[in-house]
Amino acid sequence: MAQYYRFDKENASRRAGAIALKDAIGQMLKSYQLQTRFNETYLEAFWEKMMGKAIASRTNRLYVRDRILHIEINSAPLRSELVIAKQKMIQLINREMGTDLLDDVIFI
Repeated sequence: MAQYYRFDKENASRRAGAIALKDAIGQMLKSYQLQTRFNETYLEAFWEKMMGKAIASRTNRLYVRDRILHIEINSAPLRSELVIAKQKMIQLINREMGTDLLDDVIFI
C-alpha cells in the first residue's frame, strides 16, 4: 500500500536563517540593482489592472524611460482627459507600485 505525504501545519517550522521567497527575491533585485527595471516591467504588464480596461484597450504602446512614462493612446478625447489628470495618474501608479517610480508622463 502506498503512503501519502500529508502536510502537518501544527508541526511545521522553518529552519533557522530561512527567509520567505518574496523577501529573498526582493533582496536579490536590490543587490543586483534590478528593482527599478522590475517595477517598470510590472507596470507595463499590469497596466490594464491599474488603469482599467477602457484606458488599456486604447493604449497602443507603453514604456518607461528615465522615470518618465511614455504612453501612445489612439483616442484623442481620452488623451486630453489623461493630460488633465496627469498628476493624479502619477500618484495612483506610484502608490500602487509602493515606490516613486514615475516623475512625469508623456503622451505620444
